[in-house]
Amino acid sequence: MPQKEYLPKGYQEVQPQDSNPAIHLQSKGAKRSFDFSFEPVRENLFRVTFTSPDHPLPPYPSVTKPDTNLNGVAVSTSSGPSQKGIEVGNVKAAVNWEHTPVLSLSWKGDDKPLYRDLPLRSYVADGEGVANYTEYDRDALHVGLGEKKAPMDLSNRHFQLSATDSFGYDVYNTDPLYKHIPLLIKATPRGCIAIFSTTHGRGSWSVGSEVDGLWGHFKVYRQDFGGLEQYLIVGKTLKDVVKSYAEFIGFPLLVPRWAYGYISGGYKYSAMDEPPAHQALMEFADKLKKHDIPCSAHQMSSGYSIAEVEPKVRNVFTWNRYRFPDPEAWIKQYHSRGIRLLTNIKPFLLRSHPDFQKLIDADGFFKDPETGEPGYMRLWSSGGGTGGDGCHIDFTSAAAFKWWYDGVQFLKRSGIDGMWNDNNEYTLPSDDWRVALDEPTVAEAVKNQSKDNTVGLWGRAMHTELMGKASHDALRDLEPNVRPFVLTRSATAGTMRYSASTWSGDNVTSWESMKGANALSLNAAMSLLQCEGHDIGGFEGPQPSPELLLRWVQLGIYSPRFAINCFKTSPDNSTVGEVIEPWMYPEVTPQVRATIKRRYEILPYIYNLGLESHFYASPPQRWVGWGYESDPEVWTKALKKGDEQFWFGETILVGGVYEQGINVGKVYLPRKTNGEFDYGFVNMNAPYTYYASGQWVEVPSEWKTSIPLVAKIGGAIPVGKSIQTRIPGDETAASAAVDAVDDARGVEIFPPRTSSHGNIFSTTWMEDDGISINPKVSRYTISYESTEDRVIVGFKKDQESGFVPAWEDLDIILHNGDVRRVVSADGKTVDYKGIDDRGREVYTVRY
Repeated sequence: MPQKEYLPKGYQEVQPQDSNPAIHLQSKGAKRSFDFSFEPVRENLFRVTFTSPDHPLPPYPSVTKPDTNLNGVAVSTSSGPSQKGIEVGNVKAAVNWEHTPVLSLSWKGDDKPLYRDLPLRSYVADGEGVANYTEYDRDALHVGLGEKKAPMDLSNRHFQLSATDSFGYDVYNTDPLYKHIPLLIKATPRGCIAIFSTTHGRGSWSVGSEVDGLWGHFKVYRQDFGGLEQYLIVGKTLKDVVKSYAEFIGFPLLVPRWAYGYISGGYKYSAMDEPPAHQALMEFADKLKKHDIPCSAHQMSSGYSIAEVEPKVRNVFTWNRYRFPDPEAWIKQYHSRGIRLLTNIKPFLLRSHPDFQKLIDADGFFKDPETGEPGYMRLWSSGGGTGGDGCHIDFTSAAAFKWWYDGVQFLKRSGIDGMWNDNNEYTLPSDDWRVALDEPTVAEAVKNQSKDNTVGLWGRAMHTELMGKASHDALRDLEPNVRPFVLTRSATAGTMRYSASTWSGDNVTSWESMKGANALSLNAAMSLLQCEGHDIGGFEGPQPSPELLLRWVQLGIYSPRFAINCFKTSPDNSTVGEVIEPWMYPEVTPQVRATIKRRYEILPYIYNLGLESHFYASPPQRWVGWGYESDPEVWTKALKKGDEQFWFGETILVGGVYEQGINVGKVYLPRKTNGEFDYGFVNMNAPYTYYASGQWVEVPSEWKTSIPLVAKIGGAIPVGKSIQTRIPGDETAASAAVDAVDDARGVEIFPPRTSSHGNIFSTTWMEDDGISINPKVSRYTISYESTEDRVIVGFKKDQESGFVPAWEDLDIILHNGDVRRVVSADGKTVDYKGIDDRGREVYTVRY
């Protein structure tokens, strides 16, 4: 990339006001004028801009500017020559513009800044774009950027801010991947700060990977087009920063409960001609029943839309009538098995698409200014690596947006339950292509920027976001009371206002890929991609061995999204490929079945994590140091990698085994060091060992038994039946076909081995009907303490919202080997139920 840096100097404050907690500076050179502004927006949220007439703000930011709200916050200012200080609550900001604007942020009373621009080189114009240089803390943890190659810690590395179709990527080396989210979070034991740019355009982050004899170690954010709009978020912990980020970008969407079950897939099924796909898919459903494996949804790959005659390529929003002679009847048949369907839809058309000319006439594609024609490019058309010429849809075109909206509603009216937005990275060949800008969604933005209609300034990633909106709105408008479910491969910060779930794209089969995916999940979670997962077993590459498949399933059930989907090409078959099936290895089918059933058993725990994500932005999968920032060990290099263990909610610490033939896993057990008493952990599997916190332990993990799973003493896991069930209030077709009702609830608890010394542990979880867009949410609180011979349990139901589940009584499930008697703290009747199939004592409390 050419470098054309220009460093404005000689800034003057515009209309200085000592009492105004905002700063506006202007640099007037002989030929170029630049503006810099800094303003507090919330107590811990600040906005920075750097613009000029030929470097305007990106016109369609991924978040609209929030209203300033400092009500009730103590604000004070101080001024000096070429400098101004602003105290906002507990945060101290200072801007010095003696040479260039240098912003610093620190805690009040602490002279060491959490953030500071690089003096003498802070804000520069670089060609058509800009760059922001900041100081680099070599001891800090850096996370975020949506989805980046492992390990989790982004320090000392360079990343492209772009998205691409990285089919068969190397999880430790490939960049970019599928997401475009310019959010970088610096985390230290002293506090955290996030830097977020609102552009949809391309750029890069150099996170300490560059060093210079003059400038030392630094970070630099480079943006290819337009001026800079950047938000800074300050917080004591990662939890604080992630929640504050959600408060202005938008909290994760409510995910329907069914989407947390097993989601099956595989390109081969919908691409088959003999037998036709509709039969092959019903045979797959029959095998699920035969093998007693619950399944909540199936991802229909794009084979259903392949043309019946030459050229046999994808035609989005059409049905191959040989493979699916009667889609509506077939969908009803699938729903009768309790299985929902997601269809794969891609935002481009090849020349042979029946509506191709219609969209050309309607100005629905990008325009190439050199030819005046639509922007043609080579596109993936069918099978493995098969291409064809076509055009991407321009979602700023009103006609194209409406065409897509109508297409989604066509599929929905056929009975399809959710949309699978795929291949939506917008890997266009030129930033000079033009966009239409007549879609009402972008009307306000056009008022501010009508002169420049290039892809570069507006940002190609905005189309990923608008595609999500078109799919979401089409589903919502047909069923306004049901949660729209859009699964998206690519994403921007704003895309997740419309897409409920995502995944890490076309990974490969290997032990290393399984391990590195953990790091991707943790960074995604801190970037608000919180209902995220991976294609279990690998999308591309060789078939997994029985051991690798089982290990991956064992690990995968502890992620928000659990799906087995693949397209395994081979020299002999690059058109249809092979699939991974849960029963493909009879020698481990019982273990795979039991593991998937465990997923369904802990669904109340998982679903509550989804509700916590929606209401509080707490990710289901969390870095081991999340909530344990005072433990020095979590800041060591081994644990900042984030690729070997993670929290799944508050109670379960998940490890893994990432090598063939290894039957032990090494796990660190974090400890509280801020005066809070820490009771330690317990192995959830044999030999059920109790462990003290603050140590590395080796957990026995025989491959046909389990990966390392350790529960926090004092935690709780609400559980239900180990099969697919229906919830009262969910009357959708696939749910109505499920016989089993969700009418049983238990809680697995983990009291100390002896007395809790009067300490009472408490856990609250939430439930609703799992489908409503504005649900009534009930809350349930389990509390317990222990003595040498008893476990004393209390339980509170808060059902004032109106949601009443099908279950009434509560099973209390003790840890293996705990034979103490359970009694009620509330005087309720407690019956001894017996020993379950895992050898645990179970009591039923009658309510």
